[in-house]
Amino acid sequence: MKIPYGPNISLELAKKAAAAAAQEAADHEVNAVIAVVDTGGNLVYFERSDIVQWGSNEVAVHKARCSVAFKRPTKAFENAIAGGNTAFLTLDGISAIEGGVPIVQNGKIIGAIGVSGGSWVQDGQIAQAGADAVR
Repeated sequence: MKIPYGPNISLELAKKAAAAAAQEAADHEVNAVIAVVDTGGNLVYFERSDIVQWGSNEVAVHKARCSVAFKRPTKAFENAIAGGNTAFLTLDGISAIEGGVPIVQNGKIIGAIGVSGGSWVQDGQIAQAGADAVR
């Protein structure tokens, strides 16, 4: 993405993104972990469903950090690797699994949201709902 970084996401906007993601998860009956990070990959907000595997905690944060670090949804890495471009697997911080999405406001990346707990497709849909709530 050629989108520049902007100011860091505020706690208020992070909560707004997480609330929209949590609603999307509830609508699809998915128990999920939702993590929102700022432009430096620092955790701003974290929410976990009551019933979700504990492994999803770190996965959600990792997806968000990958997405903000590389300015793209983690789905892009999943697609690239599925297409045979395995060179991405040599880079530190890559999460080549759907569920991490940059949060863009006023044409600038202000953070990212990562989701884990459902299927990869569900995680991506839930994360996108969260990112879309901030635009």
